[in-house]
Amino acid sequence: MTQTLLFPFAEYWWFYAGFIAFVLAMLALDLGVFHKHSHTVGFREATIWSIVWVSLALLFNAGLYYYALNKFPDPTVAKDVALQFLTGYVIEKSLSIDNIFVFVVVFGFFGVPPKYQHRVLFYGILGALIFRAIFIALGSVLMQYQAVVMIFGVFLIITGLKMMIQPEREVDPTQNWLIKFMKKHVRVHERMHEDHFFIIENGVRHATPLFVALIFLEATDIIFAVDSVPAIFAITNEPLLVFTSNIFAILGLRSLYFLLAGVVDKFHLLKYGLAAVLIFVGLKMVWLNKLFDGHFPILWSLGIIAFFIGGSVALSLMIKPKNK
Repeated sequence: MTQTLLFPFAEYWWFYAGFIAFVLAMLALDLGVFHKHSHTVGFREATIWSIVWVSLALLFNAGLYYYALNKFPDPTVAKDVALQFLTGYVIEKSLSIDNIFVFVVVFGFFGVPPKYQHRVLFYGILGALIFRAIFIALGSVLMQYQAVVMIFGVFLIITGLKMMIQPEREVDPTQNWLIKFMKKHVRVHERMHEDHFFIIENGVRHATPLFVALIFLEATDIIFAVDSVPAIFAITNEPLLVFTSNIFAILGLRSLYFLLAGVVDKFHLLKYGLAAVLIFVGLKMVWLNKLFDGHFPILWSLGIIAFFIGGSVALSLMIKPKNK
C-alpha cells in the first residue's frame, strides 16, 4: 500500500539536512556555551530552558503552517499539518515524562551528583536523537503496510492496558542485561571521577559509574521509543512531521527533568493518563481511522489526548496517594 506524502524525502532532503544542522548547532551552543562547566541546574534555569524549547517548537510549527499555506492550494492542508505536528509533539512530550521517572531512579542508584546530571542527559539525548531517527526511518517504510499498522495498533493497546492494570515496579538497574554485560566485559571503576566517562588508572582504561548510567539511560530510551514512535505515526503518516515533533520533544527533555524531578512523585495517577493515550492511539490505528473514512479528526485527537493527560495530572494533585 503506497501513501502519497506531502513532504516526500526525495524533495525535502534539504529540509531534513537544515533541521539536523539547526539541532546540532543548538546542542553545541547548549554544551559549549551555557553548560561549558558542570553545575547544578536550578529551577529557574530549568524553567527558562523549558520555555525556550517549547517556544522554538511552537515557532517552528507556525513556520510550517505558513509554508504549507503558500505551498498547497487547499488552506485546510496547512491547518491539518500544523495540528498534526502539535498533536505529535504533545504525545511525545507527555510520554517522555515516563523517562523522567527512570532518570530519577538511575541517578539515585548510581549516585550521580546533580552537577553532573546535565552532562549525562546531554549525551543520552544526543544518542536518543540518533536512535529515534533510525526508528522513524524504519517506521516510515513499515507503516505503509496496513498489516503492520494493525500490529502496532494492537501492541499499543496491549501496552496501555498493561500500564493501567499492572502495579508499579521498582526499576533495578542491576537486573538489566546491558548493565550485567558491561560489568562482565568492561572494566568499571567503583567511584565517580568528576564528569569523566572514562579514566586511565595504572595504564588501564576504566569506565566510570557515570558512563554506566549513560548506557542504561540510552537502553531505556530505546524501549520508550518502541511506544512513542508508533503513537505519533497514528496521528500522521508524514515522516517529516513525526521526525521534527519527536526531536523537539526530546530536546526539551533535559530541562523538563530538572523542572519536574523534585515533584514527579506527586503525579501518581499520570500513568493512567499515559495508558489511556496509548490505548486511544492504538484504537485509532486499528479501528477509529477506518470509522472516519481513513482519518480520525486531528482536532478531536488533540483534545482527547490533552483531556487524558491534563485530567490525570489534575487528579494526581487533588487525590493523595494511598501509600506514600
